[in-house]
Amino acid sequence: MADKKLTLGCLGLVVIVLIILALSGVGTYNSLVKLEQDVRAKWAQVENEYQRRADLVPNLVETVKGAAAFEKDTFTAVTEARSKVGQVQLGANLINNPEAFAKFQTAQDGLSSALSRLMVVVEKYPELKATQNFRDLQAQLEGVENRITVARMRFNESAQAFNTRRMKFPTVLMAGLFGERFKEKSYFKAQAGAETAPKVKF
Repeated sequence: MADKKLTLGCLGLVVIVLIILALSGVGTYNSLVKLEQDVRAKWAQVENEYQRRADLVPNLVETVKGAAAFEKDTFTAVTEARSKVGQVQLGANLINNPEAFAKFQTAQDGLSSALSRLMVVVEKYPELKATQNFRDLQAQLEGVENRITVARMRFNESAQAFNTRRMKFPTVLMAGLFGERFKEKSYFKAQAGAETAPKVKF
C-alpha cells in the first residue's frame, strides 16, 4: 500500500514537472514568434523606405540631367546602382539569410554612394539648385535618407532583442529544435570606410 502511494506520488510529480516544462516550452516558442514578427515588421519598414528612395531616383536624375547634360558618368552610376538594388530579391526571408542580407546592404550602399556623387555634381550648377522642382526633390531625398537611418536603427534594435532572447538558455535549445525558423538575424552595418572622417577642402 505504501509502495503504491509512493509510486503514485512520484508519477504525479513527474506529470507536474512535464506540464511545467511543456508550458515553459510553449511560452518560449511564443516569445520567439512575437520577437520574430517584430523583426519582420521593422524589416518591412526598412524595405518601404528604400523603395521610396528608389522611386525618387528617376525624377531626381531627370531633373539634374536637364541642367548637367554632360555629366553622363554620374547618371550612369546612379542608374546602374538603382538597377542593382532592384535585382536583389527582397522579402522576409532575406533577414534569415546573412549572405543575401549582405548583398542587399552592399547594393543599397552603392546607391547611397552614387546619389552622394550626384549631389556633388549638383553643386556645380547653381541654376539647378535654384529651381523649385530640384529643391523639392532634394528635400524629399534628405527626408527619405533620414527615415532610412531611423528604420535601420529600429530594425537593428529589434534584431538585437530577438538575437539576445534566442541565445539565452534554455531558449537556445528551443530555437535549435526549429532550425531555420528561428535563425539568428543579421544587422545593418556602417558602410565600408565610414570610420574615416571625410576630408573637406575649401
